[in-house]
Amino acid sequence: MMKQLFQMGTLMALGVYSWNPCLAADVVTAVHGTLTKIDSGAKTIVVKTKDGTEHTLHFVGKTTVSGTDAAAKDTFKGLKEGSEVVAHYTVKGSEKTAVEVDHMGKDGLKATEGTISDIDHGAKTIAVKTADGTVQTFKMADHAAEDAGKDIAKGTEKTAKVTVYYTEDAGKKVVHWFEGK
Repeated sequence: MMKQLFQMGTLMALGVYSWNPCLAADVVTAVHGTLTKIDSGAKTIVVKTKDGTEHTLHFVGKTTVSGTDAAAKDTFKGLKEGSEVVAHYTVKGSEKTAVEVDHMGKDGLKATEGTISDIDHGAKTIAVKTADGTVQTFKMADHAAEDAGKDIAKGTEKTAKVTVYYTEDAGKKVVHWFEGK
């Protein structure tokens, strides 16, 4: 019963934001794949997904990169071709603009797998119960909080198992992206 109330509340909250023009903001979408091309002159990157789809994204001065050594030579803010990434972007017309690019894998964002035990949208936190029974609470980056509303509403119909990808900042774990299992 509690699960159904959570689903309904989440869907209703999303419905309010989707139709109210006063609350409208750029919708951020994420794509997970391999960085296949960096063109500094054109200010674009190309991310190729597992299914072979290539996404060309423009980057701007405000584009942030997480999970890298930004000072690394021969890179785009610490990323290089062949890096596994999740790129968060907005679309205006036919142009996709990267808001944030997260480096995944060994030297990138850390990962924790588990089952969602709590989401607090007001505090922008998500609690995940891991396989060993411990509960870890993470702060959510703004776009991760938005994704939580969309993906958890869908995901609770089947399972609430997720992998959260995060950085540590001043002793706090900050989720940048997560995917349902």
